Amino acid sequence: MSSYVFPIQTAFIIFVIASMFLLVPWLIYGYRKDGFFSWSRFAVSFSFIFFLMAAYCLVILPLPATRNTCAGHTANAVYYNLKPFMFVKDIMKETPIIWSQPSTWINMIKGRAFLQVLFNVLLLMPLGVYIRYFWQKRAFWKHALVAGFGLSLFFEVTQLTGLYGFYDCPYRLFDVDDLMLNTSGAVIGFFAAPLLLALFPSRASIQAKSEQIVEQNRVYPVPQLLALLIDGIVVVVIANLMSIFTLTNAIQDVLNTSTAMVIVLFFIPWVRNGVTPGSAVLRFRYVDRQSGKPTLPSLLKRFIAIYAPWLLLTIIQLVSKYAYPNYRDDIIQPYFVWISLGISVVYFLVYIILFIHVVFVIFSGGKRSFYFDEVSRTRASRK
Repeated sequence: MSSYVFPIQTAFIIFVIASMFLLVPWLIYGYRKDGFFSWSRFAVSFSFIFFLMAAYCLVILPLPATRNTCAGHTANAVYYNLKPFMFVKDIMKETPIIWSQPSTWINMIKGRAFLQVLFNVLLLMPLGVYIRYFWQKRAFWKHALVAGFGLSLFFEVTQLTGLYGFYDCPYRLFDVDDLMLNTSGAVIGFFAAPLLLALFPSRASIQAKSEQIVEQNRVYPVPQLLALLIDGIVVVVIANLMSIFTLTNAIQDVLNTSTAMVIVLFFIPWVRNGVTPGSAVLRFRYVDRQSGKPTLPSLLKRFIAIYAPWLLLTIIQLVSKYAYPNYRDDIIQPYFVWISLGISVVYFLVYIILFIHVVFVIFSGGKRSFYFDEVSRTRASRK
């Protein structure tokens, strides 16, 4: 069993790292497609990624300690088995069965050969479940058959070629029985899938909810937050481009960032009918709550509401970094510790308040708005 634990642990570590890079793009795709965050679609999509990683790691791990894998093999070594149903012979050879003695059946089930067969069937059963979820109808069982055979063949070729030529000789056997058992597992998983998929909303129900949200013209807080994140990235890019042509100092960096924020958060939505770079990616725009259209006063208020906290935090940073360390007034000197502490507390409180506010808005289910939308009386609209 330990030979299976290590590959799965490795796959999990790779999956966590990959998820850090895939989460935001997947959220953007999901909101563009459905208009809301579907936990079931998230679970299916990311578990499918983990399944593929785990299956691949189970096939190739553990890796040999040296690339010269030929050293431990004889000159006439055979690296493949093309005779089908050899697993039956292996099971009977390892744990002979006496049909009149049920105890021998249990010994067979516990035997290494039988467990190896069971593992090969289970390996691609999840693939059949995912194919049933994506295609729904039983008539598509052939998709599971082809996909199971194709993925199993890919695994077997990986083994036969010694990880595509990285190792001098194959370090695992190409076995036609594995192709049969893996493919059978995918087909079994396809037909057994309804038992598991009953726990998840159907794709039809997700589509119906998506159409309802579009009809109601609702934009939930998370896509708004993602749009603001994209806007922030664009601001950073523009500010860095401007820094190439300007002086390099703290004040100039603030001016560059401020200019970039004006361009991205005010000027662009003003000339593009309420659409920022981030909201364009998420397919919505910002409009006045009363008129239903973007107005200059509302867009200006929204920009100021976003810009003001950033400016306050930036000023606090500049004062802490440059002003107080270079100030040597004997009268104020004894209070430097308290002043620095007060500045740190204010800095910390602003971040905490913003964090709590964002959490409350996200978990409100769309009932609350971000403070900058409340101040400017704007809302996100898909129309």
